[in-house]
Amino acid sequence: MTTTGRFTIPSEENYAKETGELAELWGADAVRNSDGTHLDADVLALGKKIYSAYFPTRAHNEWISLHMDETPQVYLLTNRILAESMSVDIALMESFYEEQLSVNYDADPHRYWEVIDRTTGEVVAPQLWSVNAEDGTVHVDEVTPMHEYTVSFLAYIIWDPVEMYNHLTNDWGDKEHEIPFDIYHEKTREFVFDTFHQWLKDNPQTDVVRFTTFFYQFTLLFDNKHREKVVDWFGSACTVSPKALDDFEVQYGYRLRPEDFIDMGSYNSAWRIPRKPQRDWNDFLTTFVRANVKRLVQDTHVHGKEAMMFLGDQWIGTEPYKKGFEELELDAVVGSVGDGTTLRMIADIPGVRYTEGRFLPYFFPDTFYEGNDPSIEGLDNWRKARRAILRSPISRMGYGGYLSLANKFPKFVDTVTHIADEFRTLHEYTNGAAAEPALTVALVNCWGAQRSWMAFTVAHALPNKQTHSYYGILEALSGMRVNVRFISFEDILEHGIDEDIDVLINGGPVDTAFSGGDVWENPRLVEIIRAWVRAGGAFVGVGEPSSVNRQGRFFQLADVLGVDEERFHTLSVDKYFPQTTPRSDHFITRDVPEDYEIDFGEPILNTYPIHEGVTVLSARGGEVQLAANEYGAGRGVYISGLPYCALNARLLERVLFYASHNEEKYDAWSSTNPECEVAHYPEAKLFCVINNTDRAQATDVRRADGTVESFELEPSAMVWRHE
Repeated sequence: MTTTGRFTIPSEENYAKETGELAELWGADAVRNSDGTHLDADVLALGKKIYSAYFPTRAHNEWISLHMDETPQVYLLTNRILAESMSVDIALMESFYEEQLSVNYDADPHRYWEVIDRTTGEVVAPQLWSVNAEDGTVHVDEVTPMHEYTVSFLAYIIWDPVEMYNHLTNDWGDKEHEIPFDIYHEKTREFVFDTFHQWLKDNPQTDVVRFTTFFYQFTLLFDNKHREKVVDWFGSACTVSPKALDDFEVQYGYRLRPEDFIDMGSYNSAWRIPRKPQRDWNDFLTTFVRANVKRLVQDTHVHGKEAMMFLGDQWIGTEPYKKGFEELELDAVVGSVGDGTTLRMIADIPGVRYTEGRFLPYFFPDTFYEGNDPSIEGLDNWRKARRAILRSPISRMGYGGYLSLANKFPKFVDTVTHIADEFRTLHEYTNGAAAEPALTVALVNCWGAQRSWMAFTVAHALPNKQTHSYYGILEALSGMRVNVRFISFEDILEHGIDEDIDVLINGGPVDTAFSGGDVWENPRLVEIIRAWVRAGGAFVGVGEPSSVNRQGRFFQLADVLGVDEERFHTLSVDKYFPQTTPRSDHFITRDVPEDYEIDFGEPILNTYPIHEGVTVLSARGGEVQLAANEYGAGRGVYISGLPYCALNARLLERVLFYASHNEEKYDAWSSTNPECEVAHYPEAKLFCVINNTDRAQATDVRRADGTVESFELEPSAMVWRHE
């Protein structure tokens, strides 16, 4: 099998000999620098393809320090301050990190700021408040005692958040803080392009420009104790400027308020149901960003180099899943692979020639320290990603950080050797093709395709307590033998449900972009889905699907799911639960041991079957966690939540096959052990079996012709067989 290629190794100064040795061991055909490292002449002479990280909007303090009014800006929200008399003073920066953020007093505060009575929601008239720049406060007169007040104000971002993170993580000491800059300002924009043009001339050795990334950072704000305060990997809070706001007003015919960015303190989280101002700003920003990205890409190509975008850091405004991304003519997208979901987020991006994953761990001292074993994280990361690669292959892989750190851990070096060889073997067997899917599944929410593989997320690959019950659905799907697409409620209302969709999934907490909120008050949406299911479709609801209080229902598709949620309005109406069906008696739960307590995540309280014909499969604590319902010729299934684990992924897979009346297809190319999965490649007449654990596993695999083969798999193993 091939032992070289498809691998990018990081390097650093004065490390050419070791880089060459590890490149040989790992089969690297490309070498890259990382933030804070540089490639010297000896490394460049190794004969590898050269990736050079390029930061278009930082690392030039000599320019931006003379134009500090052209740094990126963000709307910040002060603490809520209780008025106890007829006036109140509000400190602006009390809870923010002053080394990262600085109040913008340059643009007229009475035009660009806002004071709000948070008890009533009313905006305080500008003539009733004044700004004291000396002590950083706003004084508000004629307030109402016992009401809370806030100020929404503009601030300059004066320390690049990612460079700041790297600086603090790696203890870079007195290294100068890199100040970011905003290309919306014409002088800075021309500086960026002139500087890049010169850089291309000065770096003929570079083969691939790895843009890290472009112009606007995702929302990443720190508090006065240097802790993360607001983190939203999809947030566009850090994209505003007075000039952009004024231009938006001219173009769109209305003026955005500070509250359109602050959004009562949510900072327009992707969980919020997107409103017109948020969508319009996204369109405005995307148009501007893409026009300038294309200009950088074209200059890159003129100089005979490839243009690669890093999906992270300053990626805001590029919108890789929004229509028109292919027009940027980028050669590649690379991103950090945290799990199967983030792997698919990279691999499924349309309109580029190839995709690359930067695997974990990053070679930084927070992982590579004496006494730790980074190979554990390395293999865990690979196992999570591998199951997704089988369904949607990335073209290349690599790592980032300080190679000299990684080289101190021989076991980790050997682990990467194994992973790199296995990755190339996978490609050699499949020629980059995806495994055969058995079903097509669509997740429907407010964002649709624009947030493909990005649902239920706050920070990259870091689900939290409130999100893991939903994020587990994505993680399970990322490596499952199904096609996955993301559609919006608007898609359904305009075009109906595509004929090739087998299962429709809607899930999320009430009043979020993922469950839908008041979109369910549109009777046409309910009509379309009901008709589709009754004609033989399948609808799976997770958490609080189709939820909005209306006409005595909370789940507007309760009749499809067979389950609703008691909102304390009908407590006087008795609810009767049918007997729970034994696991071994139902297709969905057949693989779950009777003594195993399924992890449904954070509980959804007070769910109940709406009639006694519902098949209840789990009803712990007097509420439904899992139920199935016949609905005409179709089926509905309710799941209260599903954090990712092997048994839960198997459970979801069985739900999808059952709901779509495809039970007879299930056994072919399936593993009897949920900890193992099978990928089938009919064109190559091959299949592989993977062990997704760090323990030895045994499983049987049934081929399409009914024959069965038994496998004894080593920890993390992947084995290939001809049909």
